[in-house]
Amino acid sequence: MQFNLFPKEVYINRRKRLQELVGSGLILLMGNQESSMNYKDNWYPFRQDSTFLYYFGLDVAGLAATIDAESGATTIFGNELSMDDIIWTGLLPTVREMAEMVGVSSTAPYQKAGKLVQDAQAHGRTVHILKPYRPENSMQLAAWLCTAPEMADSLTLIKAVIEQRAHKEAIEIKEIEDAVSISADMHMAAIRHTRPGMKEYELVAKVEEVAAAANGRLSYPVILSVNGQVLHNHYHGNTIRDGQMILNDAGAENAMHYAGDLTRTFPVGREFTSRQKELYQIVLGSMDHAISLLRPGITFREVHAQASETLLSGLKAIGLVKGDPAEAVAAGVHTLFFQCGLGHMMGLDVHDMEDLGEEYVGYTDTLKKSKEFGWKSLRLGRELETGYVLTVEPGIYMIPELIDRWAAEKKLEHFINYKAVAAYRDFGGIRIEDNFLITEDGSHKLGKHLPKTLKEIEALRLY
Repeated sequence: MQFNLFPKEVYINRRKRLQELVGSGLILLMGNQESSMNYKDNWYPFRQDSTFLYYFGLDVAGLAATIDAESGATTIFGNELSMDDIIWTGLLPTVREMAEMVGVSSTAPYQKAGKLVQDAQAHGRTVHILKPYRPENSMQLAAWLCTAPEMADSLTLIKAVIEQRAHKEAIEIKEIEDAVSISADMHMAAIRHTRPGMKEYELVAKVEEVAAAANGRLSYPVILSVNGQVLHNHYHGNTIRDGQMILNDAGAENAMHYAGDLTRTFPVGREFTSRQKELYQIVLGSMDHAISLLRPGITFREVHAQASETLLSGLKAIGLVKGDPAEAVAAGVHTLFFQCGLGHMMGLDVHDMEDLGEEYVGYTDTLKKSKEFGWKSLRLGRELETGYVLTVEPGIYMIPELIDRWAAEKKLEHFINYKAVAAYRDFGGIRIEDNFLITEDGSHKLGKHLPKTLKEIEALRLY
């Protein structure tokens, strides 16, 4: 088995910095276990916990690790393979050999981690954990801690991990560039292979093929549908027809587990219809304005608000809304058309570090996440800093059920021309998404070029 690892010094330095940020107590980081699909020995494809990958790099099931935040003593816990393991799944390096690859000299059997945790508790030391999202780890932590994991201290460690993982190192940016470029190839395959009469799942197969051929996999399940108004649509059984649009939201995870996350919307036929072009250009204009605002010091909440104003200005120009766009955004008018957030963090996850809590990753102690419709779906609101990697993904989503409800309630009717909007009930949805690194003086678009203007997209639809 080939391990894809950074030089061991990368992991050593990351752990040292984590130790400094936490300051005291014992840090316990859980790797993931195999997870059964439909019977015990038929597993889902293994995916290591991203924070464990960040500090230890080992993409192997059944590991845990501790870092003493005071002494720096670090141990990786795991069991050696049995003969049955070797027969059925092949030979791996020993736990000690794997530990040495990432700069750790101390190893022990897996269950010894529990004794170390309980000894620390007995001496009055804080055990820092990250709240688990896998049931296997929840049960194991409950046994080791002798309490529900939710009762243990996690906020100190959460904030320390976010502080590190949010600021991407140069070696990480290189990997993300690679993942985004693979993602761009996935989208090019979908755009070029689309023909009226196909099934959506045939295009999904093309997308997945490109990821696999690049020694990668999907960074999240493909969202590809002619019903683009459904924000996370994983149904792929529709037969596609001329005159419809495909919304394809797909990204690759490369061999080092860094992710890309791109979206393109394109016609099933050779050209967009005039109505599709009109709304597409509004979304693209919103995106261009948002990109122009990206820089350290601005809050992403403000970028989202201004992108939403630009959307409403475009919709006002075609008669769907009225009034002052800034006032309309403040009232929430944009959420009839743009129900989700403008973007989110990206890195080892899509969405990056979401398991640690959006209220900590995307927000701060002073900037809280909104509970209002639309705004509550903005995963990132905090002030941008150099080294952040994020998505920008404005959209227009004509959701018939939402339009009908708002119209029946006459909600915000002094801003919304419901008679005009009704003509778009069956329009569908448009989203355009790219990935960006925040730099000292602005931003840098990651990955190879992926066409997104109307002219570029239609040029790819010549067949």
